[in-house]
Amino acid sequence: MKKAPQFRLVLVTAPNRKVARQLAASALRSRLVACANLIAGVESHYWWKNKLESATEVLIIFKTVHTHLAPLEELVIESHPYDTPEFVVVPLTGGNPRYLQWLGESVGKK
Repeated sequence: MKKAPQFRLVLVTAPNRKVARQLAASALRSRLVACANLIAGVESHYWWKNKLESATEVLIIFKTVHTHLAPLEELVIESHPYDTPEFVVVPLTGGNPRYLQWLGESVGKK
């Protein structure tokens, strides 16, 4: 396993597949991410405006580098239909060397 201090996972929920696919396509076309995994059928329970809510959402897992976080967040905020979209960053501590090389090359970072 290789250390991966520059790589990040970004979690974003979307209201449906159409929105999730649009966000993924925009991020990929902009070369802000190497990959976007869409996980449909996520059951979310949360507080919103002092009320307990629940919804079925699509979870997007973006794979990127730390230098692309600000423009990726801007893209998500501008394109997302939610008032307050989820944008949670998880640092990677390591991974398969070949996979990490591909990830870096895919976003223009070696």
